[in-house]
Amino acid sequence: MRLVVAIIRPEKLSEVLEALFRAEVRGLTISRVQGHGGETERVETYRGTTVKMELSDKVRLDIGVSDHFVEPTVRAILSAARTGSVGDGKIFVLPVEKIYRIRTGEEDEAAVTPVAPVT
Repeated sequence: MRLVVAIIRPEKLSEVLEALFRAEVRGLTISRVQGHGGETERVETYRGTTVKMELSDKVRLDIGVSDHFVEPTVRAILSAARTGSVGDGKIFVLPVEKIYRIRTGEEDEAAVTPVAPVT
């Protein structure tokens, strides 16, 4: 099991979500974050004061997947999030020791496998 963490441009979120859906990757968490990587610093004027903007708005996706879903997940994000410019983001793949589904108590692979909604 792995946790795929992707930091992407906010304007690419819809395309990435569509690509993940097409790759049959379900279940993710989205957070608005700020960060700094290789982008050049912007200078903006706010209320007559020059402010150096060192942090860029980004979107963080956290996706818990089974081992065999790692490559399709990464490929989907890479293809949809890439603009070719500095600041496109990063993808981190981290090992996961244990996963629990709170609703059912399922563990590990069963906990990251999509289930039908309860009616």
